Amino acid sequence: MIDIVGKRSWFFLISVILVFVGIVSLIVSQARFEAPLRLGTDFTGGTSMMLEFNPPVEQSELRDVMAGLGHEGALIQNAGDGNFIIHTEEITSAEARELAEIIGGELNSDVNVIDYRSTSPAVAARTAGNALIAVVVAAVAMMLYIVWAFRRMPSPFRWGTCAVIALVHDVFIIVGIFSLLGAFAGVTVDAMFITGLLAVVGYSINNTVVIFDRIRENISRQIRPDFATTVNDSLVETLGRCLNTALTTLFVLLALFLFGGATIQYFVLVLLLGVIIGTYSSLGVSSQLLVVWERRDWRSLLPFTKKPA
Repeated sequence: MIDIVGKRSWFFLISVILVFVGIVSLIVSQARFEAPLRLGTDFTGGTSMMLEFNPPVEQSELRDVMAGLGHEGALIQNAGDGNFIIHTEEITSAEARELAEIIGGELNSDVNVIDYRSTSPAVAARTAGNALIAVVVAAVAMMLYIVWAFRRMPSPFRWGTCAVIALVHDVFIIVGIFSLLGAFAGVTVDAMFITGLLAVVGYSINNTVVIFDRIRENISRQIRPDFATTVNDSLVETLGRCLNTALTTLFVLLALFLFGGATIQYFVLVLLLGVIIGTYSSLGVSSQLLVVWERRDWRSLLPFTKKPA
């Protein structure tokens, strides 16, 4: 039988590396952009518009033209197929169309404004606050649900805590990845990013509940006297189900990512990362933390530390 629990030091090592990289990226982004993530107009206020160029133009040429028109701080993202997403200070739709005409004249290209969004700084501040509250409320609600669902087990609070730690682990790694993408690829986050995170929280907790429920069943049947062995048996029994669910979901999300268009591309990327990381954490973090807590083997949280003789 596969010894998944016996490899928990490797799982914890992978998590430590990913979390450490995320922390470094967030610190560097904070120093460089005055924010741990490159925030879009939903959180900072301003205007976001997608321009279609025919014939296509180079991103560097567009950036030079924008700077020459007084928009030096504009963030420009290549959306493919000759389209660019431009984030700049708040302007009206009429000003956006006028700006597009000027850009088209400078670059000898026909320009169409195919998407326009404008957010005031006050609304952006409320959006950022509400987003943080939504994530915290979701985590607390999930913990209370786990505690209630496993109330007949010894120390149900322990089960809920391990599940929430895995959720925070998933969210933090995704935020760290998007911090890296913001620093090196100019990727910004908006309200859809928060929506994606909440969807990831739901997906991850679903996997965790399935595994925890199998652990509970095997404990009640008293098949194995050792808790770690029971957890390992439960993980092996649910491994196929978790992987099959993850793969079928990934196939759909990958198709959306490749062919769904630029406006939802980063939202789908959040879901893609969430499915992968959520499946990993359900198998390698939440259930392994249960074993560590049951055994009081806190040294195993530090990968490959030697136990005292």
